[in-house]
Amino acid sequence: MATILADSAPNLDVPVPCSVSLDDVLMDAPSRAVEDHTTETAGEIKTEESQLDMFRSKAPSSPASGLWTTRRDGEVKLRLEQHGIGSEKPKTVHELFQESLRKYGDYFALASKKGDTWVKQTYKQYYEECRKAAKSFIKLGLERFHGVGILGFNSSEWFIADIGAILAGGFAVGIYTTNSPEACQYVAENCGANILVVENDKQLQKILEVQHKLPLLKAIIQYNEELKEKRPNLYTWSEFMGLGSDVPDSQLDKIIDSQKPNQCCTLIYTSGTTGQPKGVMLSHDNITWTALSAGHYVQLTEATEQQELVISYLPLSHIAAQMIDIWLPILFGAQVFFAQPDALKGSLIDTLREVRPTAFMGVPRVWEKIEERMKSVGTKFSALRRKVAAWAKDVGLQTNLKRMNGSSELPINFRIAKQLVYKKVRKGLGLDRCTKCYTGAAPITKETLEYFLSLDIPVYELYGMSESCGPHTISLPDSFRISSCGKEITGCQTMIYKPDSDGNGEICFAGRHIFMGYLNMEDKTREAIDEEGWLHSGDLGKHDKHGFLYITGRIKELIITAGGENIPPVPIEDAVKEAVPIISNAMLVGDKAKFLSMLLTLKCNVDGETGEPEDDLTPEAIAYCLKLGSKATKVSDIVGGKDKAVYAAIQKGIALVNEKATSNAQKIQKWVLLEKDFSIAGGQLGPTMKLKRPVVTKMYKDQIDQFYADVDNTSRNPLSK
Repeated sequence: MATILADSAPNLDVPVPCSVSLDDVLMDAPSRAVEDHTTETAGEIKTEESQLDMFRSKAPSSPASGLWTTRRDGEVKLRLEQHGIGSEKPKTVHELFQESLRKYGDYFALASKKGDTWVKQTYKQYYEECRKAAKSFIKLGLERFHGVGILGFNSSEWFIADIGAILAGGFAVGIYTTNSPEACQYVAENCGANILVVENDKQLQKILEVQHKLPLLKAIIQYNEELKEKRPNLYTWSEFMGLGSDVPDSQLDKIIDSQKPNQCCTLIYTSGTTGQPKGVMLSHDNITWTALSAGHYVQLTEATEQQELVISYLPLSHIAAQMIDIWLPILFGAQVFFAQPDALKGSLIDTLREVRPTAFMGVPRVWEKIEERMKSVGTKFSALRRKVAAWAKDVGLQTNLKRMNGSSELPINFRIAKQLVYKKVRKGLGLDRCTKCYTGAAPITKETLEYFLSLDIPVYELYGMSESCGPHTISLPDSFRISSCGKEITGCQTMIYKPDSDGNGEICFAGRHIFMGYLNMEDKTREAIDEEGWLHSGDLGKHDKHGFLYITGRIKELIITAGGENIPPVPIEDAVKEAVPIISNAMLVGDKAKFLSMLLTLKCNVDGETGEPEDDLTPEAIAYCLKLGSKATKVSDIVGGKDKAVYAAIQKGIALVNEKATSNAQKIQKWVLLEKDFSIAGGQLGPTMKLKRPVVTKMYKDQIDQFYADVDNTSRNPLSK
């Protein structure tokens, strides 16, 4: 393991992992998102009615239905404002790329690792490849407003297929690599896919299994690996790229010229945790304007000044990765480096060290895995080294918390710790020139945020949805709060709908980043966009007095007890995970019941190939057990034998959480440790690592029923059984 100097004393180290194992992370990440509230003045948040009045004054006078459509060839009325960034001239994806070419044509755009060498393409080459792909799509019969599904890991071919599909007049449609054949069929059928682009034989086999059910499918292209067998209408990437050589530029240009900013060009499919996936229709203006506003908000620099460097590894089937990896880089001329396909199994840290990005986005599980690994390595060092590391982290946390609250003072001990510790930590992680570290897509614990803050690595939260083209609020270096997802990006508005006495209500969005509608789903679209044009997120949240937004739960996740109390489960679950570090996942239950109970899982290793949780505890979990006096090294050691030390520690942690409960109804009365952790492979977690509560509830019905089998039983502590 690499080590870093931790103080003026020689050979005192703070651990940094050489190979962070991220094998159980398969993400898909949205976002949490940042400038001064356009709907606030002097730190005051406008009321619901005044916000509605403000939006009415800016919205077109035409019927609200003009703001959305569910037709594949539909057009919407753009939400233009009279002044500021919201009044910027709408443009298409092609117009955006053309403008970038004029500024960054000779700058490197894409970098792919071939062996030990980075093979790079300039923006001029990138654009020409996209045109070639567009011509080949036309040759293969891609129809206007029909899909090109892309199924595979991030690569230059993925980007080129995506943009090529748009230039050719079709829809770019990312498909989750974890999808079953049936799920792939649903997306392909729903978007009217004429062409599917797959990474390798594994993904190809999924499509071949359902190909006979896809009458609109005209061709399949495989961009990695050699074809194992030749089939009609199945092409290698090189074959595909040559197909359109006889398609005249004029034919492609005619299609490009016919495109409008208010037409759909991309479909993002929701993960379908509570039903069939919905096709989120994003217009050219959604993409080009959101990139403009968000990029300026986080102060990205243009390549002509200083080129930004980013690593592409998050699943591109999600809008967060597309915005960060494709659209923002084109607008600002950034250079994108593609991670290895096994990035989430351990190689990401090597790519980070090699590329040394200037901006980096990780879903919570990425940051958590890095934290876990660093803590695990730290347990192997001497008491003196650990003491010095603890000193440095305490100084870092206290100083950064004061900076967060407006202090500009940098005490001498912080400056010493920075030179001796923090800089080396950043270098060891490959983040030494990264000024923008972000997290989003799912809740992140306060503990993890404070851990990185203690090492002088602020991780800023973003918040948004596929339906908001990615970001809506973003935290900034000079404007952030722990556990807040920041303030709106410029030109966007937030309304807290029907707030309760504590200010909690449904978070609603307005702005040019709001999607066009769900493809072929009018009822769902009407549910999402109200008559005033506000997008209802389904998330619960509130503002503090400074205008920072805090997410407090999901409306559909609310637990309503038998006594009628509405309880958001996430804050309670997060509190338990923070109080008991060995807990991996926690799920609160008790809807319509007389009291709350909780399902718990333990932190364990994950099979790098299958993504299945293993029986072996993580090194951090084992170290935690040792502190308790337990010799457990496996989940089965604890659950099977009801390890008294661990069970007592869990009960103690839950008791501490209960002490802080705002009412008796919010206290956890019973809990159970499950034999296996939740996972994507097991079906309990979605692609963004979000908990699929209905699935878990059905899967563990017997355990949940047992909680309430005898409500008169006063013994609610599992240790007493």
